[in-house]
Amino acid sequence: MTGVTGVPGRLPARREGVGVAPTVPSVGGRSSGGAPRVRPAPSGPASRSRVKPPVPATGAWREGDQAASRKFADVGAVELETGGVLPDVRVAYETWGELAEDGSNAVLVLHALTGDAHVTGPAGPGQPTAGWWADMIGPGAPIDTDRYFVVAPNVLGGCQGTTGPASAAPDGRPWGGRFPRITTRDQVAAEIELARQLGIDRWSLVVGASMGGLRVLEWALLGPEAGIAVDGIAAIATTAQTSGDQIAWAHPQLGAIRADPRWRDGDYYDAADGDGPDAGLAIARQIAHTTYRTAAELDVRFGRLPQGGEDPLAEGRYAVQSYLDHHGDKLARRFDANSYLVLTESMLSHDLGRDRGGVESALSQITARALVVAVDSDRLFPPDQASRIAAWVPGAEPLRIVTSDFGHDGFLIEFDQLGPIVADFLAGASVEEGPGDE
Repeated sequence: MTGVTGVPGRLPARREGVGVAPTVPSVGGRSSGGAPRVRPAPSGPASRSRVKPPVPATGAWREGDQAASRKFADVGAVELETGGVLPDVRVAYETWGELAEDGSNAVLVLHALTGDAHVTGPAGPGQPTAGWWADMIGPGAPIDTDRYFVVAPNVLGGCQGTTGPASAAPDGRPWGGRFPRITTRDQVAAEIELARQLGIDRWSLVVGASMGGLRVLEWALLGPEAGIAVDGIAAIATTAQTSGDQIAWAHPQLGAIRADPRWRDGDYYDAADGDGPDAGLAIARQIAHTTYRTAAELDVRFGRLPQGGEDPLAEGRYAVQSYLDHHGDKLARRFDANSYLVLTESMLSHDLGRDRGGVESALSQITARALVVAVDSDRLFPPDQASRIAAWVPGAEPLRIVTSDFGHDGFLIEFDQLGPIVADFLAGASVEEGPGDE
């Protein structure tokens, strides 16, 4: 019987880009057993009165933009699970470290819905954000790039260099609303072709969280079928089958984008700045963001505090509304509305058990060592979904629990807990494989 082990943790300091806009209250430190400290909202002009440049019609990386750290692989046509073929697929990816001569040290890192291949490193020209998992990957980090060759691809259907709705179709125009429906298995099929081009026939570890975790589970089955061994997997804050609740939360997000008159059925790439579907995309992000955090955090952090000098009884906002406005605006400036639709719908179709005899049967076919991690307060991918994975994968370790006030986003924030868990799992593989070990 698979057991559950808890990992005591602490509330980390707020990190810009993960937490909150500078003008809203935030959680500070926490003493053992105490409540989070709240910094009062500052007084002064309302934050929304600040003049910002208009939002681009798309935040997608486009041909002609600076490549930054991206590399590109043309992997050819991808046959889609629902029928048809997506031609001329290109995968953008980044790498760190060096591949061993025997190919035994490769690690595949798979990003979540609005992430990308830029796992670690600074923002800069052609790269709008800093690495989203910088504490996890690098020299001396839990996934040590002095030892491992790390590959992180941008997902098929994404918007940061891999073929997606903003990419050119065979007729030279952006795919836009014509981009086909894709599934998690299609995304992994493209990544399998990338691995072949890189000369990788074995992954020491395939790791990902949230949407990345969906692909981790598919890799555990599709990789070996394609002749690429998968020694270990780490499925974090994820599920083997999208639930009705997750579909329900996604439905209004999809509707918000499609209801934006500037979405134009997906054909908005020639629109001027400020004339794209940023309003719909921002609302979709706001809905999603409430599922990434917890009710307790939002209430303690913001409660009913007004935002700055605004008066909610006179058309002003509460601080939590400003917080969501900030995150909606930020995503609209760096992401693509069509990619948000395509990737969200790929998540809704996720079912590891489809055509495999059901979820438990599919999980039972996984031969890799498995690390399964849940965040105790996650209301998007709750721990019982992770427990199902750990219970049915034959090589799974006991389910590990990260303790966090931050809900689903704990996989991005609680590095002090998650880092050692991943490092210990990798160390366990090294001990098992080491010469002379009993």
